[in-house]
Amino acid sequence: MTSKRRPLPDFIVIGAQKSGTSSLFDYLRQHPELVPSFGKGVHFFDGGREAGVDVHERGESWYRAQFPIARSPGTRAFEASPLYLFHPLVPRRIHDLLPQVKIIALLRNPTDRAISHYFHERRKGREPLQIMRALAAEDERLAVILREEDYGNPSFRNYSYKSRGRYAEQLARYLTCFPREQILVLPSEGFFLQPSETLRSVFEFVGVDPDVEISDLRARNVGSRSDVGLDVRHYLDDYFSSPNAALYELIGAEFGW
Repeated sequence: MTSKRRPLPDFIVIGAQKSGTSSLFDYLRQHPELVPSFGKGVHFFDGGREAGVDVHERGESWYRAQFPIARSPGTRAFEASPLYLFHPLVPRRIHDLLPQVKIIALLRNPTDRAISHYFHERRKGREPLQIMRALAAEDERLAVILREEDYGNPSFRNYSYKSRGRYAEQLARYLTCFPREQILVLPSEGFFLQPSETLRSVFEFVGVDPDVEISDLRARNVGSRSDVGLDVRHYLDDYFSSPNAALYELIGAEFGW
């Protein structure tokens, strides 16, 4: 009933998963000119994470209800849902509702991201296979899902270790919907090492005071470190060599991966 009094977001953090988006969301919410959604991971444009329920079908009023009513002049509303980068239907859905919205993609070395993703699934009890077997099985696991466009299938989210790291093809979908100047692409490694500098870039991009200092810069949602053999890293580095080159060409920057 109060949806019309609630803002739609001025910018959205679209991912990538396991790339520092939880930290970024919490740092941004400390800026006095930024108004976050009630929680990270609204998942409106990807339909949500509950099996058999598509929250996107609930429409704009449901989405607005994920944001607070109170909003001072000059503030910017935002949300962060890491599946938005990977989900093929999301860019067009965002554009249909929010053609002027700004997009932020925080990208981690895809080898490190895939390894972190794998151990996240192991800790959750969703991955029975050892890492090399899981990586090798990914294409077969996802083949039917992708062919049938069954993006609500949990396996699409859980077992997409390599697929999520092919950033160029994911960002290309956004660039068919939005002009380049509405999209900010940042490397997670720089964010992890110098969060204040990354935040300044974000503040300038979204149009709020870039000189605000964020007091609490503790890392959020950090998984336990899990080492893997060099064979795994060599396999993933080789796999991502071409996708990384395509990303650098697409965005006109290199991240040293």
